[in-house]
Amino acid sequence: MTNQEEHLKNLSEIRSLMERSSRFISLSGLSGVFAGLFALAGAVAAFVYFNLGVFSDVRYYEYADGRTTGLPLDFYTFFFLDAFSVLFLSLLVGFILTRKKARKAGLKMWDKTAQRLLINLFIPLATGGIFCLILLKHGGIAFVAPATLVFYGLALLNASKYTFNDIRYLGISEIVLGLISLYFVDYGLLFWAMGFGVLHIVYGTMMYFKYER
Repeated sequence: MTNQEEHLKNLSEIRSLMERSSRFISLSGLSGVFAGLFALAGAVAAFVYFNLGVFSDVRYYEYADGRTTGLPLDFYTFFFLDAFSVLFLSLLVGFILTRKKARKAGLKMWDKTAQRLLINLFIPLATGGIFCLILLKHGGIAFVAPATLVFYGLALLNASKYTFNDIRYLGISEIVLGLISLYFVDYGLLFWAMGFGVLHIVYGTMMYFKYER
């Protein structure tokens, strides 16, 4: 090995160490794929439960006014359980796959970088959650789905500096989709499925083949 090759190798190792210390690189792309699949399953469950067509004349949020008569669960109870199931399964599988990737790479899953990532992710998410509750309080249920997309995108954008840069583009995509959804508010549930379902699957697959294969 020549001195130049050895020098380049040392620089590469230093760069790798710096990246590990400043970015959370144990995030699994497959966790994004599974999160997208769970989100699509949750959206399909909502369409089936309320017997809605994708482009139905009856908008999903209109069932909040009492159109769910005869169904086992009312609108809010069903959507709470549906959303909680999607979130719980996504976090559980994400945790398992990320821990597996971290162990395989010989990295710690929980360190200062992971803490900074979660803090920067949590602040916009918590703000968005409070904002959505206020919307519900004032009868703005039709805007909840678009708002979740926008705030989730902001959260990803805010946290992207502590992990892969690809997350930044996912965040921007979620924001754009959320803003479009705010204009076509009647199809909020469909846009929600596209944002949390399709985009997660696409970006998760890209990250998997780019960083894990």
